[in-house]
Amino acid sequence: MCIRDRTRRTFYQARSGGAGKLRPCVMMKSNMSTDFDAAFADLPEDGEANAADYSQYTDTPEGFRSGFVSFVGRPNTGKSTLTNALVGQKIAITADQPETTRHPIRGLVHREDAQIVVVDTPGLHRPRTLLGERLNEVVKDTYADVDVIGLTIPADEKIGPGDRWILENVRKVAPKTPIIGIVTKLDKASKDQVGAQLLALHELLAEENPDAVVIPVSATERVQLDELTQVIVDHLPEGPKFYPDDHVTDEAQAERIAELIREAALAGLKYELPHSVAVEVDEMLPSQERPDVLNVHAILYLERPGQKRIIEGKDGRRFRRIVGTARKEIIQLLGQNVYLDLRIKVLKNWQSDPKALGRLGF
Repeated sequence: MCIRDRTRRTFYQARSGGAGKLRPCVMMKSNMSTDFDAAFADLPEDGEANAADYSQYTDTPEGFRSGFVSFVGRPNTGKSTLTNALVGQKIAITADQPETTRHPIRGLVHREDAQIVVVDTPGLHRPRTLLGERLNEVVKDTYADVDVIGLTIPADEKIGPGDRWILENVRKVAPKTPIIGIVTKLDKASKDQVGAQLLALHELLAEENPDAVVIPVSATERVQLDELTQVIVDHLPEGPKFYPDDHVTDEAQAERIAELIREAALAGLKYELPHSVAVEVDEMLPSQERPDVLNVHAILYLERPGQKRIIEGKDGRRFRRIVGTARKEIIQLLGQNVYLDLRIKVLKNWQSDPKALGRLGF
């Protein structure tokens, strides 16, 4: 069987031994029999690759828990900020605009007794473009495959039809998955507001589960994060580790860099323009003139020529600020000096163009 991605199911197959032992996936034409032996020449014989290869995953204390949790909520309810706070490192970009996150990002929380894989997803919303439709499908697929779901509701915003619509959809795709109520942005509301929101959220979840857990947190002030982590762990099944202890995320380096550039570009933008911004890292190469410098070449895509003037700003000042801010973040991520070559291109109506979406990885 060909294993193409690292989902939970393929991970268990990889470590199950016996009949579940993985074999290499080799694509061969019918006339390639002479190359068959060569393709497998360096592989270990049966029995040589043993369970010791996976000891870092299986050598865990009795009762060790592991699993996947995803936060669901309206756009801009603090899901990405909460993910970063739990992981202890910035793996998901944040912005004032809604619908900032565009693809699932996995971050890891390591404890002596557990390993949590936090899957940050785009906000579930009523789509207006083909991109929005595709993001919703990705989100629903994610919810169907996690162990716990956290419904995020800001402390300073009343529960509305949008929240009920999201909860309804989550229960449709993951009817048996436990849902934790999380009141976010604790630092932005009074005690009375927080108390009222906790009661309202519990009442909402209690329609299906009278014993639903509801907890208030502040990701920015790091309030109640340990308590939330424990609640999540309590809902996870016993199992092995999915990732080594030194891993923080499985996000590719180029993708993280593209997101940092997009975050810098989103700062201060209003109305519909933020949704028209996409970034692609073209290539990353060591500088030939300066060995200690990494050259990062990236493209910032927009949908209309008029948007280019907004991004550039007066005399190009805004664009230079984007490059400077993004460069600092990339240097912090990589731990080395970086030269950022950022170009702007117009990809007309890319949010609704299937070919353009495919090109940008959606």
